[in-house]
Amino acid sequence: MSEFNPFGGRIVNLTPEEVRKGLEDGSVILVDVREPNEIAAERIPGAVNMPLNSFDPPGLPDPEGKRLVFSCRSGQRSQKAAALAQAAGLPYMEHMQGGILGWKDAGFETIKG
Repeated sequence: MSEFNPFGGRIVNLTPEEVRKGLEDGSVILVDVREPNEIAAERIPGAVNMPLNSFDPPGLPDPEGKRLVFSCRSGQRSQKAAALAQAAGLPYMEHMQGGILGWKDAGFETIKG
């Protein structure tokens, strides 16, 4: 579902289930915009880290035909990352609703430490 992003641009909310399926079948690149200390404590397997405090849209990984999806702790920073990417002229508007908290609430595995 697409809706207005409070940080600007459009946002498409994906469920943790949709993101997990995309990670499993190789159709999604998950970009976690949390800070390094948050990533060091716990992360989603397969996610790429690009902290929001040093976010550089041109430095995002080339999705090479895959869907680039943003993630964070609860879903706020990932929406901001999508807005920043769109402001830089990039077509990325998908984020995982609920962030890593939603991922864990869905019962999906994380890597700790």
